[in-house]
Amino acid sequence: MTLYFIGIGLNDEKDITVKGLEAVKKCKSIYLESYTSLLQVPIENLEKLYENKIILADRELVEKKAETTILKNAKEHDTAFLVIGDALCATTHIDLMQRAEEQNINIEVIHNASIISSIGITGLEVYKFGKITSIPFDNKNVKTPVDVYNMNKQNGLHTLFLLDLDPINNKYLTIKEAIEYLERNGIKEKMIGCARIGSKKPVIKYGEDIKDFDFGKSPYCLIIPGNLHFIEEEFLERFK
Repeated sequence: MTLYFIGIGLNDEKDITVKGLEAVKKCKSIYLESYTSLLQVPIENLEKLYENKIILADRELVEKKAETTILKNAKEHDTAFLVIGDALCATTHIDLMQRAEEQNINIEVIHNASIISSIGITGLEVYKFGKITSIPFDNKNVKTPVDVYNMNKQNGLHTLFLLDLDPINNKYLTIKEAIEYLERNGIKEKMIGCARIGSKKPVIKYGEDIKDFDFGKSPYCLIIPGNLHFIEEEFLERFK
């Protein structure tokens, strides 16, 4: 028996790799992590392709109830833990892997594209990004994103801000709200707003005042570029 950690990509049911699809079709229990990103298609699309039912795994199930659900199943039969994007780009999933190892459960990881790699569509060189940070909903007294940005800026690096989301309650921090948070903390720079990266029609807007631009549906992220190479500058022109 094996617990498979499978990244399913950023857009639709077809983004899963061949290796991932072969693994998921062997599994009797299939869990989909439902709190760190947003599934862009109905869950029924995945179930049709996988030929099996999917169990939504919220934060409480993964962090507090895995021993009686995911890990218990994995001891009895092949089990899949699906993650939107890549399988191991959230600390929680590393924690789940460690708990599985402690119980001598066989593990296999199948990677996929994530926002961290796909952000290259903006034309920014991925290796020039500094530390990634998140802006939460309740951010009145939160300073970590500002501190991370200042550190990255000092080193000439790009900063990727991941924006908080609560898919279960259909709640998403907007790019406008994120920019307003940064402005309240004295940050006003040229920024890149992104929506639905990885989809067929991502929306990207670059400029000094993108706060009121209509980005459409979530998920969103925000970038403040660091020192730009002339090729990066030329590519960003298309998003003004």
